[in-house]
Amino acid sequence: MRNPPWSRDELILALDVYFKIAPSAPDPSQSEIQELSSLLKEMGSAKTDRAENYRTSASVVMKLMNFRSIDPDYPGTGLTSSARGDKEVWNEFSGDRNRLSKIARSIRITNESKQSLIPLEYSEILEAPEGQVLTRLHITKERNRKLIETKKKKTLKKDGKLVCEVCNFDFEKVYGIRGKGFIECHHTKPLHMLEPGSKTRLEDLALVCSNCHRMIHSKRPWLSIVELKEILRT
Repeated sequence: MRNPPWSRDELILALDVYFKIAPSAPDPSQSEIQELSSLLKEMGSAKTDRAENYRTSASVVMKLMNFRSIDPDYPGTGLTSSARGDKEVWNEFSGDRNRLSKIARSIRITNESKQSLIPLEYSEILEAPEGQVLTRLHITKERNRKLIETKKKKTLKKDGKLVCEVCNFDFEKVYGIRGKGFIECHHTKPLHMLEPGSKTRLEDLALVCSNCHRMIHSKRPWLSIVELKEILRT
């Protein structure tokens, strides 16, 4: 049985370790390598398509050597079997190691919390660049019913209506009584700043129509409210 491909979450964690031990050569005996191997095994414990050598220290070293092959600062060649996912994660995060470190930390904390998160397969949201774990945490936070109702009530009290903050679509105006009180919420806080248990402020939520919400999450990287507004203006 072959092991499943490395997920984006796993690659982000691996790249973070790659930079932490650099310029040392990856070695199975290194504590950072062994710790990452244990973490990846624990994160993939529910997978049924894994072989006995799933995410061993040796396989972690091989993945880090794949990163070496695409690292312009490394004078050697590394392992030349790097996959598309390796290159995508390298291109997205190697230039901002502070953000990479924050994302890796948030993934670790979320995994340790054992918080029940909404499965990504039950959502139409595309996995964010920051990986599946933080994408699921994002979905879970923006679907907090109590918080959403509080946001709606505050907005109604202030503006007297619920309209999309991007395109100004008003469900009640278009659909009458059937659309009264209907609108979706988008969590605007950057994923690398999310942590389980952290409180979501009403200011972190934006009221959006279903179409705009889908457009925000339709491709990587996700769009901000401002960026989507700019698209509508062009």
